[in-house]
Amino acid sequence: MDALTVLPSNFGYVILTYLYSWIMLGYLAVKVGGARKKYNVKYPTMYSDKEQVFNCIQRAHQNTLEVYPQWLVFQTIAALVYPLSASVLGVIWVTSRFSYAWGYYTGDPAKRMNGAYGYIGYFGVIILSISVALQLLGFL
Repeated sequence: MDALTVLPSNFGYVILTYLYSWIMLGYLAVKVGGARKKYNVKYPTMYSDKEQVFNCIQRAHQNTLEVYPQWLVFQTIAALVYPLSASVLGVIWVTSRFSYAWGYYTGDPAKRMNGAYGYIGYFGVIILSISVALQLLGFL
């Protein structure tokens, strides 16, 4: 039994969504690296006592890393039954992380809320995951 016969036929969209998320994480990491050089913040220092903009760039990446494992789990569970819906929701969430970061990069933390629409994608895959669980338990 191979993956091509076990996974739903539209699961390829899910894989492309994972690749898109990998690009997003790489982009955020490169921005932190560039900010380290620009603001002279050496490793292993996580935050600067002097440079608010560096801290905003760092937080945009760090916050995304904090939520990423949970998103991956719910994205995967949802995608096993609802691959196309999960992919659309995943693209919404990943795209929102760019908007979140670009708002944060201004140095005004309130502008990170430009990415608030990502909650549609995030909570969407959680709801789909709950549906999968209820189906498996025979409640739906």
